[in-house]
Amino acid sequence: MKKILVVAPHADDESLGCGGTILKHIANGDEVYWLLVTGMSIETGFTELQIETRRVEISKVIESYEITETFQLRLPPAKLDSLALGDVIGAISDVVNQVRPEVVYTVYRNDAHSDHEVVFDAVMSATKSFRYPFVKRVLAYETISETDFSMKPEDPGFKPNVFVNIEKHLEQKLNILNIFESEMGVFPFPRSPKAIRSLAYLRGVQSNCEAAESFMLLKEIS
Repeated sequence: MKKILVVAPHADDESLGCGGTILKHIANGDEVYWLLVTGMSIETGFTELQIETRRVEISKVIESYEITETFQLRLPPAKLDSLALGDVIGAISDVVNQVRPEVVYTVYRNDAHSDHEVVFDAVMSATKSFRYPFVKRVLAYETISETDFSMKPEDPGFKPNVFVNIEKHLEQKLNILNIFESEMGVFPFPRSPKAIRSLAYLRGVQSNCEAAESFMLLKEIS
């Protein structure tokens, strides 16, 4: 049994990027912990209805995955770059120290959304080997609608070197994503079942299986 920590800037990032992998970890008997960095609030412009809807969605997702434990930092969405990075690092580090995961999944740094860049930098700081020796593997996942829409000139592009066969879990991943009704749309909207399925098939072609999720391996210690 391994302890797995999945870090998501926003609710649905984890399912878009590694929902099938989460299901596979749980099927293999691993403990999966979910760290959700941002959260809706009245102060950040969301209505009470939106906040309650998202709360219910998150609860359903936790139940659907059978997540061991969920941590919600409730930092302001789309405003992480206005916070002191040290405060974000500190909040994530507290969770890392509490969970003591062997494997950590995080977002790709050069995604279009600024929150993803901040979370990536914070996670890398919160998984330094000399401070967190229990972390043996760190991987970045791709988030459709963010990773593929990055236009940063310095971005070399998401170049996966780790693939996870999720053909047995793809349908359940899509069912879980449909819980986030406000985030999903109709093709050619990127967060649509057809687009997500197509990406899984493409990654499957690249790794000789029916469907896959892909990652960039950032660190591995054995």
